[in-house]
Amino acid sequence: MTLPALKVEFEGSQGDRLAARLDMPGGSPRAFALFAHCFTCSKDTLAATRIAGALALAGIAVLRFDFTGLGESGGDFANSNFSSNIADLVKAADWLRQRYQAPQLLIGHSLGGAAVLAAAGEVPEVRAVATIGAPADAGHVGKLFAAKREEIHRAGKAAVKLAGREFTITRQFLDDLDAKTLEDRIARLKRALIVFHGPRDQVVGIENAGSIFAAAKHPKSFISLDDADHMLSRRADAVYVAEVLASWAERYLAAAESAASDKAPEGAVRVAETGAGKFQQTVLAGPHRLTADEPVEVGGLGSGPGPYDFLAMALAACTSMTLRLYADKKGMKLGRISVDVSHGKVYAQDCADCGEGGEGRIDRFERVIRVDGEVAPDVRAKLVEIAGKCPVHRTLEASSAVVTRLASP
Repeated sequence: MTLPALKVEFEGSQGDRLAARLDMPGGSPRAFALFAHCFTCSKDTLAATRIAGALALAGIAVLRFDFTGLGESGGDFANSNFSSNIADLVKAADWLRQRYQAPQLLIGHSLGGAAVLAAAGEVPEVRAVATIGAPADAGHVGKLFAAKREEIHRAGKAAVKLAGREFTITRQFLDDLDAKTLEDRIARLKRALIVFHGPRDQVVGIENAGSIFAAAKHPKSFISLDDADHMLSRRADAVYVAEVLASWAERYLAAAESAASDKAPEGAVRVAETGAGKFQQTVLAGPHRLTADEPVEVGGLGSGPGPYDFLAMALAACTSMTLRLYADKKGMKLGRISVDVSHGKVYAQDCADCGEGGEGRIDRFERVIRVDGEVAPDVRAKLVEIAGKCPVHRTLEASSAVVTRLASP
């Protein structure tokens, strides 16, 4: 299960607001990844959305964003260049580090692949890098507007139509591309690398994959995308990339798993921060692993039940189990039992069914027991009585002692 992609934003390298989406898994993320889209594309391309979604299903959270002046981001594209794209990636990594966890995986599509190769050295937490249909050199993009190159150098800028849209390409943009060579950066990458490329790619030739692979040091891998096009327009191709990438990356991301993956102490549960979001926790109870969180509207990720939800669950589960034990003991043919529990805080004097002894605001749990099939009136009354004898019910109604100490280093 995955959560709906969260809309977020952060400040880019030129001070502009950059629009982003964060694709989160339904539980605790194994790791965070950063996705860089293709030249003049956006975070919402089919390749970006499908790969991010598939990786989230595999437990890897993915931040994808629009570079300066593109998509929903602020700023002027004419003032951006390859260097500013690299700087935007570093700013995105900083944002993830501050809010969740630093990215351990960088993924780049087309020119975004060249950008992540260049940016990896500036994000120390990165363990693995993936390129998809990437050029071996940033200057490769210049071929897209070769016919305008002379005008750009003469006039300082020119309007260029790319993928049906008009962009202003400036001389500083071309000069920056020409100045950025990647061979040395790839050779000094010191991260695991996987190169995805289609041999029939008509935009960035397969020879680029060969150059990247040759320049990189081990560990490195190459995956041929057979008849996939440059934009991975077929869903199956994007999902294939994500599935292979998630499996490959596991080897390099496993060591960074949260310390919460440790077993809980005997006879206790353990709850530990995941580092994802403000409130998300991993809950360990014996061999069982759950996720606790708070709703998005109060600053959480909405990735799991909240603490009071767990408390209501405990009461509901205990009630259902107690009733089943009673029915079996008495030889009653009782249909399927379900229990709804809601929680709220009320004033004791306004709660007619809360009993005596409470003052001021108190916690009120409302329990509704459902049994499939017909239940005789006298049996219904007995079930309500027995529900009150469930151990969690008694614990909630009795005075409890909570003893707290700080663990030794």
